[in-house]
Amino acid sequence: QVRMVESGGGLVQAGGSLRLSCAASGRTFSDYTSAGWFRQAPGKEREFVAAITSIGRNVYYSDYADAVKGRFTISRVKDLNTVYLQMNLLKPEDTAIYYCAAQTASGSVYDSRTYDYWGQGTQVTVSS
Repeated sequence: QVRMVESGGGLVQAGGSLRLSCAASGRTFSDYTSAGWFRQAPGKEREFVAAITSIGRNVYYSDYADAVKGRFTISRVKDLNTVYLQMNLLKPEDTAIYYCAAQTASGSVYDSRTYDYWGQGTQVTVSS
């Protein structure tokens, strides 16, 4: 059984930082084509935040939504089977539930429908 568990959310003041973690069990992230982070704010649709794709042995490519470029960094530690999202210079508009997800077949990393496995989400709240 595949299970993905996020952690690291919380309450932070604007300008602060948080690091989200996503640990996968049942399969290794090397079995996935891409791992991504999405977020959903109250009353809004789920939106793409960042994704990391394996393009070779220990070589990865990262994608980011325009709203988080330069502030967020996605990374993975293969041996720990964990993907991270480092979030710096947080803004109140970053407040949302953050979900990690994994693809098992190639597809648009920006489209949530191409992901096969999802975590339960972790709340991030940024106060002004």
